[in-house]
Amino acid sequence: MWEKIQQWDRELFVYLNNLGIERYDAFWIFVTDPRHWIPLYLLFFLFFFLAFHWKKASFSSLFLLACVFSTWSFTNLVKGIALRLRPNNTPELTDLIRILQEPTNYSFFSGHSSTSFAATTFVVLILSQKTRWIYLAYIWPIVFVTSRIYVGVHYPGDIIVGMIVGIILANLFYFLYVRSGRRFI
Repeated sequence: MWEKIQQWDRELFVYLNNLGIERYDAFWIFVTDPRHWIPLYLLFFLFFFLAFHWKKASFSSLFLLACVFSTWSFTNLVKGIALRLRPNNTPELTDLIRILQEPTNYSFFSGHSSTSFAATTFVVLILSQKTRWIYLAYIWPIVFVTSRIYVGVHYPGDIIVGMIVGIILANLFYFLYVRSGRRFI
């Protein structure tokens, strides 16, 4: 059963990766680099300081950082246990796919996916009572994780599991945030 799921995951990856168009490669390589999203990260913190007094904004910012760091740490722990090769490092796929990046660490599950969905979900949970527009922030992780398939470094299963883990951890940190920050909230 597990082999069948992995086969479907590989086949879906090959299909999606081959939908790529060469003239858009530079865009997707740009999008997949977390450093290019620094202005968005700063905007998230700015939203906290615009929506709340400085104590609650600082408290929210610290919890956001803790949520993202914990998600990143958990992701790397699982990668070290699962040891799933990335598509770009899988010999039987190299002739079938477009490879635009060549990281050498492991694939399962996507750190881009888990951390971006954890950050976005945490921010949305905190700010959704202030503005419904905050849900547009989900555009970022969707584009961000799509780039991982496009550049040839993650299977769809890696992305989906990363999304789920990020959302779960964000909800856990939000629960802890509400419980521990009652005097700020």
